Amino acid sequence: QVRLAESGGGLVRPGGSLRLSCEASGSIIGDNDFGWYRQAPGKERELVAIIGFTAVYGDSVKGRFTISRDNTKNAIYLQMNSLKPEDTAVYYCWYRAIWGQGTQVTVSS
Repeated sequence: QVRLAESGGGLVRPGGSLRLSCEASGSIIGDNDFGWYRQAPGKERELVAIIGFTAVYGDSVKGRFTISRDNTKNAIYLQMNSLKPEDTAVYYCWYRAIWGQGTQVTVSS
């Protein structure tokens, strides 16, 4: 069974950048949807970005976040720029109904 491990979270000031990584322990099928969701305290989990044949982004991150994948490493990445306090959340990697444990991103001055 595939397992997912996220890394790269942390504390960053508003306007700053972070890059999240997610590596799958097993083989993933190229071009199957693989992506990121996030959940802020008291809110429902929401889509951040998914990459398959194309990339799809949540409205709140369009133009600021970029998702990419490296099938040779069974990995996806999320480059987050121009971060805002409202981006503060636990970010979860997702692949075919499998979830990672999450990585905390905190945007605060």
